[in-house]
Amino acid sequence: MSPIAIEADSPPQSRTFMRRFAGAPLPWIMPVIVVIGIFYLYPVIDVFRLSFTNATLIGENQQYTFGSIANALSSPQLPDILWATLIFVGGSVIGQQILGLAVAVTVIRGEKRGLFGTTILRTTALVAWVVPGIAGGIIWQMLFSEAPYGALNSILRLMHMPTVAWLSDPAMAPWSTLISNIWRGTAFSMVVMYAALKSIDPSLYEAAEVDGATASQQFFFVTLPQLRAAILVNMILITIQTVNTFDAIITLTGGGPGRATEVISLYVFNIVFRNYDLSGGSVLSVLMLIISLGLAFVYASFLPKEEEQ
Repeated sequence: MSPIAIEADSPPQSRTFMRRFAGAPLPWIMPVIVVIGIFYLYPVIDVFRLSFTNATLIGENQQYTFGSIANALSSPQLPDILWATLIFVGGSVIGQQILGLAVAVTVIRGEKRGLFGTTILRTTALVAWVVPGIAGGIIWQMLFSEAPYGALNSILRLMHMPTVAWLSDPAMAPWSTLISNIWRGTAFSMVVMYAALKSIDPSLYEAAEVDGATASQQFFFVTLPQLRAAILVNMILITIQTVNTFDAIITLTGGGPGRATEVISLYVFNIVFRNYDLSGGSVLSVLMLIISLGLAFVYASFLPKEEEQ
């Protein structure tokens, strides 16, 4: 039945109501506004409110104060936490971008040449993406284990090479957590880069070949400039996702040895659920939000403008 027929069959009051809101966008987007307000904006606003209180998970007398902000930001552990976060996030962004692009280029070239195994490669890379963070941390804990059954050290022993303290050495543990996070996030970058590579106009490569450009010249002067927007958007998504990552770290190292791998998201978890300091955790959560938004705005400033596209 057509909309006109439905309106004709409706009662007069219903027809008047439908005509009043026909073409008005607010009634149609109101359910979305309500859902976003309840499930997204309210928690954010409440975190801001809690950061100005002395709230705890076990206390009832909640008072408004600036003391929580001062205590959280003057913590002597915070500089080390931020440094560990910088290494973890920066290394993840660079590693996932490079490996994701490399896998995507390999898959695209394999598909063009009809090579066997490109679908298997693409599927294998995606497996890491669907593995939950906690499960991924356990997998890499078994690989990095310094016990006799540890996979990587077993390989080193077979090659008559010295074993590595992957998780117990404070200088090595941050790189071990970084490797595990790059493994997990490369699949997402591969999907983004694969879609972006598919959208590049083939005539650009044909023109480059006519001009005598080599494969490497085509990559640096055709492929990379065309991927600029995808790379920057991918950097924003990786940064936000990595800043909030703590599940894989808590199962892999628990933040240790010492505080060598305790990034800010894990620090917030420990502050709230081990120290029961809800206000301190809220202050650090706001700090995480500011860091994520600041980096996102920096990346977004390099996005190509509409007139450049």
